[in-house]
Amino acid sequence: MILNCESQSNFETKAIKTFEFQYRNNIVYKSYCDLILKKKVSNIYDIPFLPIKFFKSHKVICSDNYSHIFKSSGTQGVRSKHYISDINLYINTFTKIFESNYGKISDSIILGLLPSYLEQGESSLVFMVNHLINESNFKESGFFLNNYGELYRLLNKQKDTKVILFGVSYALLDFIEKFKIKSKNLVVIETGGMKGKRKEITRNELHMLLKKGFQTVNIHSEYGMTELLSQAYSKENGIFKSNASLKVFVRDINNPLSLKKTGKGALNFIDLSNKNSCSFVASEDVGEVYSNGDFKVLGRMDESEIRGCNLMFNQ
Repeated sequence: MILNCESQSNFETKAIKTFEFQYRNNIVYKSYCDLILKKKVSNIYDIPFLPIKFFKSHKVICSDNYSHIFKSSGTQGVRSKHYISDINLYINTFTKIFESNYGKISDSIILGLLPSYLEQGESSLVFMVNHLINESNFKESGFFLNNYGELYRLLNKQKDTKVILFGVSYALLDFIEKFKIKSKNLVVIETGGMKGKRKEITRNELHMLLKKGFQTVNIHSEYGMTELLSQAYSKENGIFKSNASLKVFVRDINNPLSLKKTGKGALNFIDLSNKNSCSFVASEDVGEVYSNGDFKVLGRMDESEIRGCNLMFNQ
């Protein structure tokens, strides 16, 4: 279990207090809650989840004091923006989640194969990996763009040191088309990111190709988004682990205000680290949530299925 797992009741208490704070202080979230007639909640299932598209069209923030702005990849034109008031909260969050999965940062070589994110800039993923690189004790840690030969030579030299490679999906595929490598100390963490670069394939298909190319039993995955400060990791079978700051629920695609603890549907996230923005985010990802809180991402909602609550908001 990631982090020191809090009891469900403790998490629920924190979530309700967070709702009350954000309802009072976040103008966009308050307006949305008022629109759907949700001003008070008595349990976690009453809490409204803000459609993720609001991060593209509105400034989702509780106070106007912020030090950083993270932006999404912008593959569909307009980029989501997440205004960060306390960058140390983000650093502490991703550090704890990472180390609970992979051990001390300083004990590993950290590599980032994230060309599109590096080129666009203002990426929360790049910020995270850059911090991990700087906290590593190894001079070999660093980013790679399209210099696959240099990456291959570095990986080939590492015999005894644990190497963690964060890679955007299309770049990992580009790499294994040019090179084949086998290393018992290498952990490959794919971060998604195929859209607009290659033909879309399922995560299972992607992992089959990467397992063959890297000659490994498991490919890991990192699930995160611009609109969340917490992440989830999967070490096998595409099943992500929730943690003390991040819980996942499921909603009926045809009823955006519904909420269930388990089952298949669109994924809703409670991220307690989103203190100064909005902790309750209704994503456009479709997946399955299991009884132990783990979840699997099965794909994206079709555009026709996405409920445009922000259209009502703009009337």
